[in-house]
Amino acid sequence: QVQLVESGGGLVQAGGSLRLSCAASGRTFSSYTMGWFRQAPGKEREFVAASRWGSGNTYYAASVKGRFTISRDNAKNTVDLQMNSLKPEDTAVYYCARVRNPGWTSTVRDDYDYWGQGTQVTVSS
Repeated sequence: QVQLVESGGGLVQAGGSLRLSCAASGRTFSSYTMGWFRQAPGKEREFVAASRWGSGNTYYAASVKGRFTISRDNAKNTVDLQMNSLKPEDTAVYYCARVRNPGWTSTVRDDYDYWGQGTQVTVSS
């Protein structure tokens, strides 16, 4: 059973920064693409960023590209999301997730089967 635990959310003013961290259990972390998603009130959960297994190539939603950076440490089984220049529209619950199968690369929500409990990010104007 894989467990994902997020930390680092909070309240920040527009223009500020936050860093989210996700700690994963399991021995094969490096074989899986890891992603961050977010869900704002009344909206569907949407893709934010992903870090590919192996190469560590990164992928971003257009709305966060240039402001957010995803990084992973395979030795520590962690994946972080550095969020800069935050905007009120970034307010959401942020979730860490693991793709369904090793070797997959995906930005599609339904391709991820393990999820953390979520951490709230609130950006005030």
